[in-house]
Amino acid sequence: MDAIPWIITVFTVTAVYYLDRWENKYIKSVFDLVPAILLAYLIPACVSYFFDVDFSNNNIHSYSKDFFIPLAIISVMSSLSFKQLKSVGFKPIVVFAAGSMFIALFPVLFVSVFSSADWVNNTMVLNQYWMGIPPIVGGWIGGSTSQLVLKELVGCPESIFLTILVMDNILVNIWTILMFQGIKGSSKLNNWFGITDNKMPEELNLTKDKTMSSLVTIIFFIGLVVAFHFIIEAFVVKVVLFSILGLCLSNFFKNWNSTFSLKIGGIMIIVVMAVLGLKLQFSSFGFDVPFFGFLLIWLVGHFIFTILVAKLLNVNMAWVPIASMANVGGIATAPAVTAAYEKKWMPHAIVLAILSMATGTFWGMLTIYLLRLQF
Repeated sequence: MDAIPWIITVFTVTAVYYLDRWENKYIKSVFDLVPAILLAYLIPACVSYFFDVDFSNNNIHSYSKDFFIPLAIISVMSSLSFKQLKSVGFKPIVVFAAGSMFIALFPVLFVSVFSSADWVNNTMVLNQYWMGIPPIVGGWIGGSTSQLVLKELVGCPESIFLTILVMDNILVNIWTILMFQGIKGSSKLNNWFGITDNKMPEELNLTKDKTMSSLVTIIFFIGLVVAFHFIIEAFVVKVVLFSILGLCLSNFFKNWNSTFSLKIGGIMIIVVMAVLGLKLQFSSFGFDVPFFGFLLIWLVGHFIFTILVAKLLNVNMAWVPIASMANVGGIATAPAVTAAYEKKWMPHAIVLAILSMATGTFWGMLTIYLLRLQF
């Protein structure tokens, strides 16, 4: 019985990984509707549901928290290079950081202002939906890795987490379409706001002539994670430590394989989601419409705030949807949206998306701290 969850996880990760890369228009259309991370979460849950078994107490969950999540953190963090970040430019990074700050702080301000409202007391407090806010912050700023880490840190119930994943998927798909259209109107916004900055960012090359081999990179990751597992127990300390270690690897090791590290991070995210799916019970799923409306207001507010910051900095309005997609959409959609305006900026969008992945967990930890002060 103990081996079954591992078999389900391996099957899920293998199926999702290869299906996501299958150049078939019908398969691609499925992944347009249900992204790989959500599918990896649902497949184990479906298996548990149809065979009426409960794997929520299996030891695989301990392995996920002790080894799989740290591997995901260090691999993602070790893909960010400060040298590449410098090429993006100061103003676009400020626009991006302002968008991240709004995402992290808006729910705290909202709860503080409307603390006496029935919806806040009932939905946020009694129904514990406030625990779903940090994973949303992590998902919108840092992507799946931060989302998973913050879920563990705040103790978000599985039922609320599934609801959040579904709502997040709906909103991100809609937002991506809007940003594709919005970036095409950047020139009109520049004229409307009187933006005079037409400076192009420095050219950026994301590839290296010589990098560490993939096998050595994997061995290095596993060695670090296993070694620190026996030294450090606190999960929060592990999160911070592996984040710092990852940044050191990518910035102080000249031949570090950042590209492969990011691929490993993507695979580990699917692994962690598959393990989480073993805990999911569909009977506890619910869709809270007012909460979805709150998420919509939150996301639109983020966009308006970044426009105001871009206006104050006199920076090309094209950076607003690029920064927004680097935050909310991630490494896949940010360069795609950017290409609709200027293909030469695609590498810069990728770097911003990686910066998002590197900072999302810390923004989410700030949100957790401030929300707990409210409740």
